[in-house]
Amino acid sequence: MKTLTVIIPTYNEENYITDCLQSVRFANQIIVIDSYSTDNTVANAKKFDCEIIQRKFDDYSSQKNAAIKLAKCDWILFIDADERITPKSQLEIVNTINQPKHKAYKIRLPHFYMNRFLYHSDNRLIRLAENKSLYFEGLVHEKLIHEGTVGVLKNSLIHYTYKGLLEYIKKKDSYAWFQAKMATEKNKKATYFHLIFKPAYRFFHTYFIRRGFLDGIPGLAVASIDSYGVFSRYVKIILLEKGLK
Repeated sequence: MKTLTVIIPTYNEENYITDCLQSVRFANQIIVIDSYSTDNTVANAKKFDCEIIQRKFDDYSSQKNAAIKLAKCDWILFIDADERITPKSQLEIVNTINQPKHKAYKIRLPHFYMNRFLYHSDNRLIRLAENKSLYFEGLVHEKLIHEGTVGVLKNSLIHYTYKGLLEYIKKKDSYAWFQAKMATEKNKKATYFHLIFKPAYRFFHTYFIRRGFLDGIPGLAVASIDSYGVFSRYVKIILLEKGLK
């Protein structure tokens, strides 16, 4: 039987971490890598059989890479505190790592917003991978670098994506600063084309191409705020270029 490590990065997730840890108790090793939460995240995590590592946050890749070094099992599953493994997903994950056809797997994460799951506003991300030469790169929307081919699991995770409108916008702004910093480090410039066309295209892609309109008002809200996130990124690139941040 193959073994599984679960890695969960946290910061002030006291309302989510308990249910998250409950859903991954089937794993052989659970690592919570915490960015010095100021709420009861760590206290709640201590109620479970898991390893808690506290590390000052610098970027998303560095946090996860630090945890990867501590992983002892054959496979690693990466999840966030606001995500849950369903019984069907658990069974599929266990079966997959024992009879793998690929070295890594994407898992579907439909967004949860305004009290409903948005199945047309989902992400498919590599979250399960064999523990061989793994590392993340990128300050935000980090990419997992791995060996071998990638498959896709059939079952979705439960993902309580957004804790509210203000938190959603705040999250987009936070990501935008990381993305702007990466862009300026690569000497990328922002123009009026980027400020006007890029946000408009993001809205069109999210709402029409990915059929977000089928998710009703929540789908419209997600497309609009996604568009804002792109606009915010290019505004921040300009601010960095001018030395205003």
